[in-house]
Amino acid sequence: MNDSEIYRGNALEVFATFLRLGLTSFGGPIAHIGYFRKEFVERKQWLSESVFSQLFALCQLLPGPTSSQLGFSIGLLRAGWLGALGAFVAFTLPSVALLLGFSQLVPTLDSQVSDGLIHGLKLVAVAVVADAVVGMARNLCREMKTRLLASAAAVCLFFLDVSGVQFAVLVGGALVALLWRVKPSDYLGDQIVSPISWRMGIYCLGLYLCFFILLINLSDNNARFAIANAFYQSGALVFGGGHVVLPLLEESVVATGLINSEDFLAGYGAAQAVPGPLFSFAAYLGSNLEGEISGMGGASIALAAIFAPGFLLVSACLPFWQRVATSPIANRVVVGINAVVVGILAAALYDPLYVSVIKSPVDFVIVGCGVLMLRTLQLSPLVVVFWCLSMSHFMSSIS
Repeated sequence: MNDSEIYRGNALEVFATFLRLGLTSFGGPIAHIGYFRKEFVERKQWLSESVFSQLFALCQLLPGPTSSQLGFSIGLLRAGWLGALGAFVAFTLPSVALLLGFSQLVPTLDSQVSDGLIHGLKLVAVAVVADAVVGMARNLCREMKTRLLASAAAVCLFFLDVSGVQFAVLVGGALVALLWRVKPSDYLGDQIVSPISWRMGIYCLGLYLCFFILLINLSDNNARFAIANAFYQSGALVFGGGHVVLPLLEESVVATGLINSEDFLAGYGAAQAVPGPLFSFAAYLGSNLEGEISGMGGASIALAAIFAPGFLLVSACLPFWQRVATSPIANRVVVGINAVVVGILAAALYDPLYVSVIKSPVDFVIVGCGVLMLRTLQLSPLVVVFWCLSMSHFMSSIS
């Protein structure tokens, strides 16, 4: 598959694919990686395993919502800026609409039905991530050194529950691969062909810094700028994905009186049950702000502000990654990062997914059948969603 085949597409095609994912990708940021890999590497073959893993590693290294940055990047590579915009809009807006509606609907449902529904969606996440770990391990950890790197990364994450540990493990894996002289792999011959020039990359980095500084200076005298600043800083400073942004948002909007604690916690609870990015929680918060700016106006400001820094950063880095990745040294680094990415996903599969979701042998069997459907039978993730939801509801109804 050559570059022209990999990156040829149109924005409508990207929008339609991400809209389906936006409506069905339950389970949070970790599960989204599995959904994306299944869709774009295995089913549609828009990306090679190597390009997908490099994009994922780059998004992991940058602050911001990892899964949304990854989706934005895939859309960008497939269909340029319109493709990136289409990927973001299609993947995000369904979760925004569902989050606002679901937060009103769940309290009216029977508690047994609600609990069974949410538990079933969590089982889907476990199955999807397990399938991704197996597939990526086979392709990216082909020799003993990379297997050891992946295992070491997983062990570190098992025992180190501190802020920034994923970033540190990625950097450490890159250094170990370089010093250990891990064999450069021909499998990494697929390079990320960025549609963004290095000049545009510098502009994006400049915009990221300008917005950061200007919003701080303008936030004192204008309510809209104050809201934008609160959400922009949360998106610009968070490492580690969606759940890590929650304490930053609480400090920015609850402690400052922009929203009350009860509404904040209610929105967080609803965010766990809907598909799509957890950062969509910002739209819920923006629509429930105290004062004159709320509703769709507040939601739009909050949503744009929290996603913008992550997208600007990944756009700034893509053209330079393309240049760096051509060297043999960078090749070794990428091999190491790829192995560490497998370890990160394996650790996440166990904690928080397995330990918080698998409550009985029946849960284990349901997830095992879901993995079998994805890995052996090559069925669509939608089939797995239906399977897990129906079985979870059935078990809930007879318990």
